[in-house]
Amino acid sequence: MSKTFIALLRGINVSGQKKIKMAELRIVLEGAGLKNVQTYIQSGNIVFDIDETGKDNLQDTITKAIQRNFGFDVPTLVMQKKNVKQILEANPFANEDEENKLYYVLLKNPPKKELAQQFKQIHFENEDFHITDTCVYLLCKNGYGRAKLNNNLIEKKLRVEATTRNQKTMKKLQEMTSD
Repeated sequence: MSKTFIALLRGINVSGQKKIKMAELRIVLEGAGLKNVQTYIQSGNIVFDIDETGKDNLQDTITKAIQRNFGFDVPTLVMQKKNVKQILEANPFANEDEENKLYYVLLKNPPKKELAQQFKQIHFENEDFHITDTCVYLLCKNGYGRAKLNNNLIEKKLRVEATTRNQKTMKKLQEMTSD
């Protein structure tokens, strides 16, 4: 019985770097054993089915397939569809009226407790956040493009790999995985 998973690639098709056409990516991933591969927009959002359930194995399979076929390393985060639903439901900023200000920095691994405590001391004007073991929820009142709290800062401070998605993308991924 196959399960539905979501893979999020970090840093592809950004500013002309690490360019991958989604049609080619779907073919490569199906060749690597993933089934019913779908992509959403050009930024590396992939929904697929597979019998395998090991998240680390799936991340490794996808990373290696991209390395082999496109010639570069791409950080990959895999999660089950239930994880997206849980993350969306737990968003402490869900009642904000401007959903284009909501971002999710999805963490590959839980940060160390002491790093998370230190991170909680950070404050930037017009930005708010809430940190969990799987996600840093961002409320960027002036938009993510101007935010000081961004993926690179969060990775550096928490010492974990992460990738960021906006509210619209997260909702679309949930929709793509609903039965």
